[in-house]
Amino acid sequence: MKLLRHGNIGAEKPGLLDQNGAIRDLSEHIADFDAQALSPAGLARLSALDPASLPLVPSNVRLGAPIPRPGKFIGIGLNYADHAEEAGLPIPEQPIVFYKASSCISGPNDDILHPRGSDRLDYEVEFAFVIGTGGRYIRREAAWDHIAGYTLVNDISERTFQMDRGGLWSKGKSFDTFGPTGPYLVTTDEISTPQNHPLQASVNGDLRQSGTTATMIFDIPSIIEHLSQYQTLEAGDLVCTGTPPGVGMGLKPPQYLVPGDTIELSSPGLGTQSMRVIKDPLA
Repeated sequence: MKLLRHGNIGAEKPGLLDQNGAIRDLSEHIADFDAQALSPAGLARLSALDPASLPLVPSNVRLGAPIPRPGKFIGIGLNYADHAEEAGLPIPEQPIVFYKASSCISGPNDDILHPRGSDRLDYEVEFAFVIGTGGRYIRREAAWDHIAGYTLVNDISERTFQMDRGGLWSKGKSFDTFGPTGPYLVTTDEISTPQNHPLQASVNGDLRQSGTTATMIFDIPSIIEHLSQYQTLEAGDLVCTGTPPGVGMGLKPPQYLVPGDTIELSSPGLGTQSMRVIKDPLA
């Protein structure tokens, strides 16, 4: 299934994409994609529904993030060998873990705010997974059974905030609109090779990133095992797994985002994102 949320900001309803590419409304069956809906039993109930029996939604409707406010929004830094190389940094011996504020999540086609004082705004196309069955001390052999599905995330990063202002990476990762997510939460049965899945990102029509999850340093089961050693993972938690090379910081010379730029992300099965950078009206 391709699950989604449709409607205006703050008023999104749950839905799914049928086999003809039409949006169908699920709000008569679930209130939202909460822990119950994302559990194996909840996903099985949704899968048993006949999409043709669900109300049609206009095709021009805005799509929101499929997971609106996860309890945890976790990122894994420098997790692609070729990205670490372009950054000139050593291969990590342990996963680098950071957190993005859940308030940064936005829809896949919503505008990205250029914050006050920003001078190194960057993009990162990322393959992400959503926890469906929580737990702690999860063994890597059992990790796949804890995933509800996969989604596309643009890990927007302000490098000056991230690297030059002390403290945590989260400073440069958590501004409003820095987490475009979706358009879909794609259940695991639809992605046959999550560890060899293509990802692309373009800026103003120029292809910048083109890679696959095959170059991850720490694969998805390893990430789940590592994270669950230090915290309980819960249904709805969203985890980004890193980015391939081609980010603005890694280009020579670096090329950062400015108001007016358009970023497009794509990944087979996961869909596409298209967003515009605008100046924060409060800046």
